[in-house]
Amino acid sequence: MSSITTTETTTSQDAANEYSVAFVTTPNEESAKTLARSVVEGKLAACVSVLPGLVSFYTWEDKLNESSECLLMIKTRTALVNSLIQFVVEKHEYDVPEVITLPITTGNPAYLDWIGKCVPNPGLPVKSKQNDTSKE
Repeated sequence: MSSITTTETTTSQDAANEYSVAFVTTPNEESAKTLARSVVEGKLAACVSVLPGLVSFYTWEDKLNESSECLLMIKTRTALVNSLIQFVVEKHEYDVPEVITLPITTGNPAYLDWIGKCVPNPGLPVKSKQNDTSKE
C-alpha cells in the first residue's frame, strides 16, 4: 500500500480574505505583455501569467464574433481588486474589457505569502527604505 504525503495549505477563510485571481483578455500577446508588466510594476499584482492562443466566442453589437486573444491570469490581494479593475479599464484598448475575479480559497502557503510580500496591503503603511532606521 502506498502512502500519500500531504502538505499543509492555508485555510479557505484565510486565503479568501487575502488573495484573488483576476482574468483579463487582450487582443494580442504584445498588448498582454504591456498590460502585465504595468500591473506588476504598479504593485497591483505579484504575478501575471500571459496565456496566448485563446479563441473567444462572444456576442458584441448583436453579432456573434470569434477572436484570437490572450488571457492574463493576475494574482493579487483582494483588497486591491477594485484598483486593479480601474487600472485595466483605463489602460485597456477594448471598450469593455473583461476583468473578472475569483477568490483564492486555498493554495501553497509559501506562494500565498510571496503574493503578500510583493503586493502592499493598502490597509498598512508602506515602509520606506529612506525612513527605515532598523538597520542602524
